[in-house]
Amino acid sequence: MQDEVNNKTIALAIKGGKVTAETLEKALKKLLQEIEKSKQTHSQPKIYRGKQSVKHLVQQNTAINNIEITDGNIKAFQRTANKYGIDYALKKDTSEQPPKYLVFFKGKDIDILTQAFKEFTANRVQRDKKPSIRKTLAKHIEAVKTQHREKTRDKDKSRGAER
Repeated sequence: MQDEVNNKTIALAIKGGKVTAETLEKALKKLLQEIEKSKQTHSQPKIYRGKQSVKHLVQQNTAINNIEITDGNIKAFQRTANKYGIDYALKKDTSEQPPKYLVFFKGKDIDILTQAFKEFTANRVQRDKKPSIRKTLAKHIEAVKTQHREKTRDKDKSRGAER
């Protein structure tokens, strides 16, 4: 009786092992199929956003336009372009002195770019209208220095008169 129970237990363990091996084999085959499928979908080129190279911009198969900006406006333009989500590429033109920068962008972004430039120029004009803080500070420093000189002269005069 004991031998019969042991044989049935061993037979059940072997069958369970076979089922586990078959299940493992099926799972591995399914995993390999998923990996191959993901490789096929990832073969498409990565789409870059924001600032990128001219090469990556051209690879997106859209019409490309360009504009010219000066060296002093690059950082301000980059902030505005990032705010509006414009895909662009900067290229430095060193053939001229001072060097100029060409901004390449997608043709479909031209409306967004005009709006971004309107905001950019409005901010620039508004900033130019405001007085320079450094200049006003320098004026106030000079005024304080002249007042200080006058006070020291007055003190000297009054002390001399008392003696």
